[in-house]
Amino acid sequence: MNTILVAVIALGLTALVLAAVLFVVSKKFAVEEDPRVGQVAEVLPQANCGGCGYPGCAGFAEACVKAGSLDNLLCPVGGQAVMSQVANILGLSAGAAEPKVAVVRCNGTCEHRPRTVVYDGAVSCKIAHATGCGETGCAYGCLGCGDCVSACKFDAIHMNPETGLPEVDAEKCTACGACVKACPRMIIELRNKGKNGRRMVVLCVNKDKGAITRKACEVGCIGCSKCQKVCPFDAITIANNLAYIDYEKCKLCRKCEDECPQHSIVAVNFPPRKPKPAATEAPKIAPAAPKAEAPATDAPKAEAPAPSTQSEETK
Repeated sequence: MNTILVAVIALGLTALVLAAVLFVVSKKFAVEEDPRVGQVAEVLPQANCGGCGYPGCAGFAEACVKAGSLDNLLCPVGGQAVMSQVANILGLSAGAAEPKVAVVRCNGTCEHRPRTVVYDGAVSCKIAHATGCGETGCAYGCLGCGDCVSACKFDAIHMNPETGLPEVDAEKCTACGACVKACPRMIIELRNKGKNGRRMVVLCVNKDKGAITRKACEVGCIGCSKCQKVCPFDAITIANNLAYIDYEKCKLCRKCEDECPQHSIVAVNFPPRKPKPAATEAPKIAPAAPKAEAPATDAPKAEAPAPSTQSEETK
């Protein structure tokens, strides 16, 4: 009995000493946190999606407090409304940020990009990409396994069973970038939504030469540079046999769409164009018959006889 009691007392004293040591150490090495970090974290949506570039909302709140300026800092889920609240807490100004949306840069549907093999492996884009080029001849197009769908926390992207391609719901998309990171072929990118949601996009990422691209996909970009030549705003560049439209320079004139022979450039959310009026042909007028010219003669004209001056005979 005495042995058990001694052991309990010894353990209690040891725990008491250790607790005192931990208390002293915590006080000595304590890091004081700015109370504004907690206030900023409270107004954030707590999605912890990583779209801001920081590890969760807590990391983003700490970055906002330490930065001293909200330039280049944006919560993609909360948008401008949340950043305005953050600015009020920190006494800073929140610059207007252009809303973005995820864009799938591939138009290789089942109709445009025929299947050449059957993939019978794990339903994962990363695995399919690592083991081969997928079910089509295009080594750059969408694999259709839906890794981007699984990565989206906002139910903003779904696979279309008819086309085999993912489709983004612009109303639900928060531009967190999770689908961008999930795509092993870097087909998805974040672009400005544009005025009224209108955008001009090259729906292709194939970097092969034109002849190879045509065999793999009917609507693949062949890098012909026709769109670049017709663009009056210098918004299109050609690199590695692929056209790219700079959304900051593009003025949505749609000239490139009309010029593209492969129909790789797509206008998003534009109203349908009015049909061109049929050209009316002017009534054909028969040419007038040439006037007949009088025949030219070299013979002199006959002179009229002189009037008779002889008087009548008198009877």
